[in-house]
Amino acid sequence: MWQVVVPGRGTLRLEHLVLDLNGTLTLDGDLVPGVEERLAALAPHFTIHLVTADTRGRAAELATRLGVRLARVEPGHEPEQKRDLVVRLGSEQVVAVGNGANDAEMLRQAALGVAVLGGEGLAVEALQAADLLVRDVRDALDLLLQPARLVATWRR
Repeated sequence: MWQVVVPGRGTLRLEHLVLDLNGTLTLDGDLVPGVEERLAALAPHFTIHLVTADTRGRAAELATRLGVRLARVEPGHEPEQKRDLVVRLGSEQVVAVGNGANDAEMLRQAALGVAVLGGEGLAVEALQAADLLVRDVRDALDLLLQPARLVATWRR
């Protein structure tokens, strides 16, 4: 479990890290450099889930390489399926990271939703649903590795 006190918001006690794959962890299908090392550092504190419709067909390979759980969503109704995953895990214990319109509901539902403005862009719906915006997935993961950054940004 990962825990931090955020003034004006209370204590976050998070157990699950839910990550969109395409456009968030990858750029044009390739893992963003530095992600693998950051996920390895976070693994002792979180159960890490990749959530994807696997449009590029590489999700199983990447999940195995990263040592994380894979949650596939079926084409059609992806936003609801991603949201339902967060709910099943216990919304109040989830940090979700994504960039697409189909990530908005999971970002909104999670205790902490982080929108990523990466090389593949950021959907307005995801931005509006998130608690925080970062420029790159590495920054999102670094908020968890360096919680003082999260506190400085999100405190009230």
